[in-house]
Amino acid sequence: MSLLGHETAWREWRDAMGGDRMHHGWILAGRRGLGKMHFALAAARELVAEPGIPQPEGAHPDIIVLTHLPKDDKEEKKREEGKPFETKRNIAVSQIRQVQARLTTRPTLGSRRAIIIDPADDLEKSAANALLKSLEEPPAGTFFLLVTHRPSRLLPTIRSRCRMLRFPALDDGAVDRFLAAEAPEADAATRAAAVAAASGSPGAALDFVTQDLGKLDRLMRTISQAGDPDFTLRGKLAEAIGARPDRERVQASLDLARSVLAARMHGAGRASIPALVDAHTELVRLAAQAPTYNFDPGLLVMEIGTLLANAATPREPAHG
Repeated sequence: MSLLGHETAWREWRDAMGGDRMHHGWILAGRRGLGKMHFALAAARELVAEPGIPQPEGAHPDIIVLTHLPKDDKEEKKREEGKPFETKRNIAVSQIRQVQARLTTRPTLGSRRAIIIDPADDLEKSAANALLKSLEEPPAGTFFLLVTHRPSRLLPTIRSRCRMLRFPALDDGAVDRFLAAEAPEADAATRAAAVAAASGSPGAALDFVTQDLGKLDRLMRTISQAGDPDFTLRGKLAEAIGARPDRERVQASLDLARSVLAARMHGAGRASIPALVDAHTELVRLAAQAPTYNFDPGLLVMEIGTLLANAATPREPAHG
């Protein structure tokens, strides 16, 4: 069963599969939390399946997924034990090389093989260049699905060799129905706040609930509206995010801050727009750098708070 908002992507994918020549490279583009990876896995299964060849229910030998590896041996052990683990910030060139070595052999079950990279945004520069060589001269029967939240971060030469599938944001009603089904424990107020913060991403809305971002949301909205002249609210924001937030919580906090400022732009006065745009632009930059830069979490949180405070509407000077 397809996820919400995937109907157009499925139609384009299946039309291509039914054509004379299936394109070997695909970019699955859209904001985080739209289910692009779920689509990639399901689409890859359709691609490699062939009549008369039984297909496994679980892991498929002809579907290779490249994503972030565990950060170190300690985190690798956690993964093996089925526990949450911390990952490396990038997808390394060594991972691409390992896949390329496999591409010299035939697929295991049929005549097709799918390589999924999630997210392709986080490829090291050398990894992206290595991938480009495979896209330029793809082995017969090999297809690449690049899941990306920010297509502009991919090399232009990679984008030019792939076909784009875009995944649109959903309307608020669809996100609310998704939350009602997936997080029935959330009360109406939490659900409404999650929908408003998600900006059309059901995954972001679910993160809002599961990561308990309600307090962050309230603090961010207050800072962006009233400022924080004595740094008190920024201190509370740091406490709410946590002393050692993992990558997912940091990313969720950045996405939430961007959503808070985007919501303020609607209906804001002309005088407020420049400060809001500047702060939002800087948050976009931080969100792009966070997966690959070694930011100190505490300093990053303070930077988020400062950008929100800078976006606050200036108070009118007092008249004596």
